[in-house]
Amino acid sequence: MLLFSTLLEINDTMTKDSFIQLVLEWNQGSPHEENIIQGIEWNGERNVRYGTETLWLAIEEYRNENIIAVRYEKTEADGVVWDTDYVMNFNDMRMSIQLDRSYLEEALAVDPTFSTPHFITLLIEHGYLKDDGILPMLRKPIFIKADNVDLLTDVINGTSRYRLPVVYISKTYYGEDPVDIWKLSGRLKGVAHVLVEEGTWLNERIRRQCDNKNEFNGAIGVYFPNSAYGHKKYLYRAYDGIDAVLSEKVIRSVIQYCNAQMMDKLYTWQGVNNALLRDRLSMRGAELLAAESEKNRVAAEADELIESVDEDIQKLKKQVEELTHANEILTYENQGLRSKMSSADNMPILYLGEEEEFYQGEIREMILDAIAEKLKNLGEKTRRWDALTDVLNANDYQNIRDERERTVKILFKDYKTLSASMRQQLLELGFEITEEGKHYRLTYYGDGRYKTTIAKTGSDWREGKNIASVILKSMM
Repeated sequence: MLLFSTLLEINDTMTKDSFIQLVLEWNQGSPHEENIIQGIEWNGERNVRYGTETLWLAIEEYRNENIIAVRYEKTEADGVVWDTDYVMNFNDMRMSIQLDRSYLEEALAVDPTFSTPHFITLLIEHGYLKDDGILPMLRKPIFIKADNVDLLTDVINGTSRYRLPVVYISKTYYGEDPVDIWKLSGRLKGVAHVLVEEGTWLNERIRRQCDNKNEFNGAIGVYFPNSAYGHKKYLYRAYDGIDAVLSEKVIRSVIQYCNAQMMDKLYTWQGVNNALLRDRLSMRGAELLAAESEKNRVAAEADELIESVDEDIQKLKKQVEELTHANEILTYENQGLRSKMSSADNMPILYLGEEEEFYQGEIREMILDAIAEKLKNLGEKTRRWDALTDVLNANDYQNIRDERERTVKILFKDYKTLSASMRQQLLELGFEITEEGKHYRLTYYGDGRYKTTIAKTGSDWREGKNIASVILKSMM
């Protein structure tokens, strides 16, 4: 599951060697002894791996695109796998940083102690991060004073935009900061700019320059580069613990925005390795063609080479297919989880019971289906209609069941026999298929409570329609 993702602009002072050395400095300088890989002696290699099966660091260079990718992986005693990836594109001078862990339900919530990776601190300290327009990349807040108020009001009015989100913290009624601004700036280093009002005497001027659209009296605003993502405003309430609550709301909104940004495949560890495999496959294919053209002259030598090349190609093809499939699964999972995270508020409305989901978001979609069905019988502008409509809108209701229903109906329309393509589509829908004499048994996700049988040869046009009806009523 993707926990953190960002794309940073890098100064041209960074070289391939300095990038690798900085990664090694990050690992070898870790304050956590258990995270340090022992025995690293780097001699300038661009394709190398260090460590053990449960704690390792690998470096891969993709020369065709001038890219170096690094993965650090740690497997915990309980089987949880942590992956940290750094991919540096020296053509574009951009670097992606991603933190991933094997999926657990509790990973959906933002860790109260979460901070952007320490590696970003090293990039700042070495001066590798490029300024974001007129804003420098810092680990500390930028104070809004009388001589730079325009910096803030241009952001609020939408006349200035930056690559990163801008967080504006106004003073409370009593002239205090609503949160620990230094701690918040450190936790958002490299992914957001933190602007802090110097004092309440600026309130009136700020309000005039942005037509009362600014935050005040301790409110915090988060302004995103993408106008379609909107602007979030968090109000200050004077009670114990409000500083922690506000900080986590701001951090959650910024991290969710970063994670929701689409990342080009060549800015991911899997994407770079997949490209390397494809290039090797292409090269081996060229060798195969050359070997075949030479076969008539030196048949014995060519046959031996062809056999070797063909074996390599089959292995590489299998690796490419496995990587591609793994990438697709991760992409769909991350999209689903991003949607789930983006729609989450501080507390869930409902908790799951003991029934396990057959696929990600199944039970959630059933609940939303039920709400949507209930709305059909409610009058508009009633309390129930307003509340239930708000729940649907806040959870990005996709009406997935209609798509699965259409698929099932199309599959069994005029059913005659179970073709190979139909079998494959049923497997993708989650059915296990077994043979029982003259019938096939379909079991939904292997759960014996949800099963039906179909004849190996359909008798008439109504049979397929009846099968589809049974599946939709009892299983979906």
